[in-house]
Amino acid sequence: MDYGLFSMPLHPPERDKTEGYELDIETFVLADKLGYSEGWMGEHFTIPWESIPAADLFIANVLPRTERIKLGTGVVLLPMHNPVDTAMRIAFLDHLARGRFYFGIGSGGAPTDFEMWGIDNQAGEHRERTREAIDIILRVWEAQEPFTYQGKFWNVTIPKPRPEVPLAHHIRPYQQPHPPIAVAGLHRNSETLTMAGERGWIPMSINYLPARNLVSHWETVEDGARRQGKVADRRQWRIAREVYVAETDAKAREEVLNGPMRRGFEEYMRGILSSLGSVDLYKTDPDMPDEAVDTEYVTDNIWIVGSPDTVTEKIRTLYNDVGGFGTILQIAYDWEPWDRWLNCMDLFANRVMPNLKDLVPSPEDASVAVTA
Repeated sequence: MDYGLFSMPLHPPERDKTEGYELDIETFVLADKLGYSEGWMGEHFTIPWESIPAADLFIANVLPRTERIKLGTGVVLLPMHNPVDTAMRIAFLDHLARGRFYFGIGSGGAPTDFEMWGIDNQAGEHRERTREAIDIILRVWEAQEPFTYQGKFWNVTIPKPRPEVPLAHHIRPYQQPHPPIAVAGLHRNSETLTMAGERGWIPMSINYLPARNLVSHWETVEDGARRQGKVADRRQWRIAREVYVAETDAKAREEVLNGPMRRGFEEYMRGILSSLGSVDLYKTDPDMPDEAVDTEYVTDNIWIVGSPDTVTEKIRTLYNDVGGFGTILQIAYDWEPWDRWLNCMDLFANRVMPNLKDLVPSPEDASVAVTA
């Protein structure tokens, strides 16, 4: 099993923006040194807790500071971007990364993001825009001839070359036919996870979910792949999780229940899901009352918290419960004191993950998927 990092990022709203960005950079640089295989950075426009509005710019900053870690947009919110501009920027970034890049895409979820961009999410416009945008982006990357596209949301023209000047469309990705594309899924029967299966993209399961919901995610990916005559590849599947490691179980639990993970859940994450009517996503038992989904519950049932031995066993149990997956993505937090987070990352990389190298999906579950 590989291990990576997923940063939303999660900074308390009063955190100085520049200081928060520097902590994010430090986290990714340390992850590279500790052997994390990949790191993903989120993007939002109106969420003070998730304060980075351009994941690609963050990646461009981190690339020259790192050597091996692959960096991903987690995700580019396609409804809020002109797809031709996105195609050009991402292709350019792929060249800067020389293959150390994943292109994560999504539709967004924050109602204030949609309001800022004038998008009617209640009517599903954000999903329509996402489908149209990625189709345009792929066509721009693949275009060998001029074309004109007239869509519902965007009109695009790839001009005829003018060799006498010369002028022509020429910016295409470094990785061919394009960087690996990843999509995140939240609900059962997620449209994005269906698309991941259909197109051979990387499926990513969000960090809220118990095993019973994660199993449904993989079933959705497999269904999408089956429709296109493909076999879904469990090695591509990423599962995000809060993972906090300290020297003992008691120390880890105390630091979580009296630190930024508790505050982030109580002041931000739970409120967001409650406003969307989605607190049930956390539930191991669908009949449990919403008020039972508190910090102690998620610490003991959803998050992976404990000593190196305990965390090792909890990850192994999660792997077995869902039938196997390729990469666990540790959710990054803004810790006070900061040394606790650095210690957690070190223990995770050096005391936990070496004990899980035997966890590799079996060949019959790991047929190489076809990239669309």
